[in-house]
Amino acid sequence: MAGQTRIAGVKTTTPYEGKVLTESLKNPWGITSLPDGRLLITEREGTMRIATADGKVSEPITGLPKVNAKGQGGLLGVRVDPDFAKNRMVYWVFSEPLPEGNLTAVAKGKLAADEKTIQDPTVIYRATPAYKGTLHYGGRILIAPDGNLFVSTGERSDLVTRPQAQSLTSGLGKVIRITKDGQPAPGNPFAGQAGARPELYSYGHRNVQGLAFQPGSGDLWEVEFGPRGGDELNHIQPGKNYGWPTITYGIEYAGPKVGEGIQQKEGMEQPVYYWDPVLSPSGMTFYTGDMMPEWKNNLFIGGLSSMHIARLVIENGKVVGEERLLPDEYQRFRDVTQGNDGALYAVTDQGRLYRIAKK
Repeated sequence: MAGQTRIAGVKTTTPYEGKVLTESLKNPWGITSLPDGRLLITEREGTMRIATADGKVSEPITGLPKVNAKGQGGLLGVRVDPDFAKNRMVYWVFSEPLPEGNLTAVAKGKLAADEKTIQDPTVIYRATPAYKGTLHYGGRILIAPDGNLFVSTGERSDLVTRPQAQSLTSGLGKVIRITKDGQPAPGNPFAGQAGARPELYSYGHRNVQGLAFQPGSGDLWEVEFGPRGGDELNHIQPGKNYGWPTITYGIEYAGPKVGEGIQQKEGMEQPVYYWDPVLSPSGMTFYTGDMMPEWKNNLFIGGLSSMHIARLVIENGKVVGEERLLPDEYQRFRDVTQGNDGALYAVTDQGRLYRIAKK
């Protein structure tokens, strides 16, 4: 479809800079703002840290449940409760090691007053079945305005688990919608459907590492890794099937086609946009600040193997422009969030925290 890939480039005209605030983080994965403007960051090995806007990093916050940090696992996405100033609640996603294998789990706990530990950590949801592999956990989390949680899971990568992305009886390869206690959120699309899991929101996903709400409409968008080629940006609608592994714009890493090698099928959604060669898209956020007016409502996506942050201009549900930010930094951008000050903050696999703002 026209406009579905390789759209025209755009260029930011306002002078901006990406400033390294610290390089002392250890495999950071998720970043989110605290009410006071500081940033809460997860590190894959199983700790969190708090960073100030000028780059001072706290000692590790401990007390979280054990993670399996092998492969693509570890401590993953994080969000704080909208009422954090009162209840100090934190919600996070992690790869949980169980006797029967690993799975994507969601937990919550309270940040202690001294900010050194998470108190009463509780696992509220597990994307079963567990599997003895360490790839494709998904791992992003958002808190919707109605207080429910959206969480992404991966299909665990292997040929044997891959078909579960199409199964409504499995928690793999999905976007799920749950309450803060981990129950299926009321009004979910498959509630009451025999055999279907009531927590499922959308399905047919490969490995979703980016979730964001669009300003204004509140619509949910996601990015997911394709195999070789075919990374996707999708506009998520409840109950819809996004096609993996039946349809894809990518091929197997070794070269052969995926399944029948088809890109379209009746009853399966098309990506709004796809990348080939790939972006390797991870965390993302829409920009709503006033510091950079020309970025208003644009989508910013961290690129891993592509080593830049992609800025997408979206109009009427279509991508109309794309820009690469900070390509000369040669960093794997894992997550990006908007700070309370209207700047963007990004973490990289190499341990850096960036502030991206007007010069």
